[in-house]
Amino acid sequence: MSPTSEIPAPESRTVLRRGISLLSEMVRTNPWPFTGALLGSLVFSAASVAGAVVLGRVTDDLIVDGAATPTVTAAIAGGAAIIAMSVTRAAGVVARRYFGVMATRRMQMEWFDRLSDHYLDQPLRFFHTQPTGKLLAHADNDAERSAFVMQPLPLSLGAIVLLVFASINLAILDPLLLAIGLLLFPTLIVMNRLYTTRVEGPSARAQAHVGEVSAVAHESFEGALVVKLLGLEARESERIRAASERLRRERLVIGRLRAAFEPGLETLPILGTIALLAVGASRVDSGAITTGDLVQAMTLFGILAFPMRVVGFLLEELPRSVVSRERIVDVLDTDHVNDVVLVDDAERRPLPSGPLPLQVEDVSFRYGDEPVLEGMSFSVAPGEVVAVVGSTGSGKSTMCTLLAGLARPTEGEIRLADVPLRNVEPLDLRAAVSLVFQETFLFADTVHENLTLGDDVADKTLRWAIDIAQATFVSELAEGLDTVVGERGVTLSGGQRQRVALARAMLRHPRLLLLDDATSAIDPLVEQRILDGLRAELDTTTIVVAHRVATIRLADRVLFMDDGRIAGDGPHDELLATNDAYAALVRAYEQDESA
Repeated sequence: MSPTSEIPAPESRTVLRRGISLLSEMVRTNPWPFTGALLGSLVFSAASVAGAVVLGRVTDDLIVDGAATPTVTAAIAGGAAIIAMSVTRAAGVVARRYFGVMATRRMQMEWFDRLSDHYLDQPLRFFHTQPTGKLLAHADNDAERSAFVMQPLPLSLGAIVLLVFASINLAILDPLLLAIGLLLFPTLIVMNRLYTTRVEGPSARAQAHVGEVSAVAHESFEGALVVKLLGLEARESERIRAASERLRRERLVIGRLRAAFEPGLETLPILGTIALLAVGASRVDSGAITTGDLVQAMTLFGILAFPMRVVGFLLEELPRSVVSRERIVDVLDTDHVNDVVLVDDAERRPLPSGPLPLQVEDVSFRYGDEPVLEGMSFSVAPGEVVAVVGSTGSGKSTMCTLLAGLARPTEGEIRLADVPLRNVEPLDLRAAVSLVFQETFLFADTVHENLTLGDDVADKTLRWAIDIAQATFVSELAEGLDTVVGERGVTLSGGQRQRVALARAMLRHPRLLLLDDATSAIDPLVEQRILDGLRAELDTTTIVVAHRVATIRLADRVLFMDDGRIAGDGPHDELLATNDAYAALVRAYEQDESA
């Protein structure tokens, strides 16, 4: 199935109705900037009509009916009136644009803030199921596009007022001229209806393809090393070409529709002006209106031409803004209630100082319908070092994720110092628990920033953490701590990245330290020095996922995991003697190390 066929069909409600709902929401969100823009638009409309009236009177009084040489006073008064109307119009334009842009940008910031807060509130499962490029497209392209339609809204509403004023003025001048003007607007409505019904589908597909292109590009850049290593350049180029081609096709459809719509919109005022001139000239000849009346009417038509184009622009942008807004709302409405722990502030409890005891009570966890952990129960005493051992896929990393509070157990409960994990204040939990993964993530920044993460850390404390993590190699880098390590720390080796991550965790002074195979890329002798330093220098409870026998022997006791369950719990030597499955796994580890 092609990506395009997977895009849901547009809602049954008309674009106009959904657009009105969108515009109403944006006005309610930013009432004061919108009010300022609308007042500026109304000033522009009133001054435009008044300026046309002044121009008509000046034409009759000073040019047609005036003396061969009108008085200086009359000429100055007429010129001053025209200038005053022009200045008033300009002031209205400035106010409309200033406050209109303010309202638009604030709405874009509102959408971006909502999406950012929503992303931050989501559990890991959300990010495991959503392509990064798609999330970026929502926060960038959709957030900007959804609010873009707000900018022409004040002038479009002002155009309605201008139309009313102009219609009254034309009716006073000559009902026949009014009839010519009113013929334009039903035509505009019909054209808009034809346009919006045809453009909504391509707009929805184009916005979806923007996310698709972003996802493919992000994945290719993120996996640059694999792409180069496996020679996948042609394959990735074809993927981005195919995704871009789908986006290009939909954008071309939209472009063709706009190309058919915009010339018609531009032509309508011109045709109206020509018709008005032809009819008006005959009305002047018959004496029904004056030359000044005709100049006034044509000026009004000329003034109406720009607001009509703005209305057309509003109607053109409305379908795309509606689609973008609905894509954002779909993300914001994503329900992960089963993964997010919602606890009242009154139920939050502080953690005690010192190493934290840990209790895991009958914990199970599933990815969808797939069981990963089943009925796990164990406890860890304060300051104890526990090694977690198990074959690949036994659930060790998932257990660490649960213990760090990054996911919620499907069943059972995890307690820190007798406080349920869900009741711990999130910031307190992040300060008390550190988790270091095997696949270490470093930011594309300096070593110093990767260690401190912007915190003010004393040089002595920084050196202490570096020494414990055996990361003294940083002093030998080209710029020392100021060396930029590249995206994801690509300029460092795997073992170096792990040691930087360990030092970063040490600076947090965790009271529960989780090491998920976090020393796997480090030399065994260096690893032993790190673990000895942790035990001697850090007052913490430590859980180490390990597959090296030397590491396992350093622990106070071992948790043996098999198929998502605790299959053994006790000192290493005791499990070797009493648990055949554990003994077989350890022998496999020893053979691997000696190979």
